[in-house]
Amino acid sequence: MLKVLRDLLRYDGRFRLAIILLGAVVGMIVLSYDSPYDPGKTFVVPWDLPPSRDHIFGTTSRGQDLFWWLTFAIRNSLFVGVVTAIISRVISVLVGLTAGYRGGWLDKVLMAISDTFVVLPLLPILILLSFLLRDSMNLLTLAIILGLFGWSFDARLIRSQVLSLRERSFTRTAVYSGTSSFRITIHEHLPFVLPIVFATTLNNILWSIGMEVTLSILGLSDLTTPTLGTALYWANQHGALVAGLWWWITAPAMATVVLFLGLYLLFTSINEFIDPRTRLRLIGG
Repeated sequence: MLKVLRDLLRYDGRFRLAIILLGAVVGMIVLSYDSPYDPGKTFVVPWDLPPSRDHIFGTTSRGQDLFWWLTFAIRNSLFVGVVTAIISRVISVLVGLTAGYRGGWLDKVLMAISDTFVVLPLLPILILLSFLLRDSMNLLTLAIILGLFGWSFDARLIRSQVLSLRERSFTRTAVYSGTSSFRITIHEHLPFVLPIVFATTLNNILWSIGMEVTLSILGLSDLTTPTLGTALYWANQHGALVAGLWWWITAPAMATVVLFLGLYLLFTSINEFIDPRTRLRLIGG
């Protein structure tokens, strides 16, 4: 693991930039635990102040220090992404491994369910669920819903890998020696699909944070909880651009860009490092 990190840091500039950007994100998350302000309270500082030494990102029309409020927003948005990724990875791994190895009617049923989730119009469904669950909608509920909808495409990727592994000689040897299907799937096939799982996890985090931002801007999430989406929602509700409060839009937008760009660069660099051909080209082999 340390050798992989060393090679990525040495040979891939994208990975180095991703570490810098995500390091800034992690730093803000750590600072949220030592914030001098309660993010749920309003009018705790003078409102509508531009960025200054006392208020790095300025203050809002709700009397909140934007920098400290964004430390909570980034933490909560990343929480949604991580929980969504964990739930969807568990489902995609179970479905992909089972469908790929067992085949037959079970494969057809699981892939039919997967295809159904792939073609579903997700945003209208999420908007409907947000209206139905408006009183009980919180970040955990949103993450669970996104996780239940975000597994289908990656399950197909895992299945395609397992279909190839099923025909390898080591799988036949394990079958002839009397190894159970469960043990073959977990001990023989799962290690081969873990790189796919890891790469798609980062992609899934990006997707889920994007969906949270979209729903929050539309006012369909828990607007009392700081997130990157609710930051933009409240800025729009108070007419920040019309009032000339450019920092209220710029700060959360830039925080979102830094988080997305850091995760994207991390995803692309690791994804290429996993492939032996691109890895050899990267390190000059």
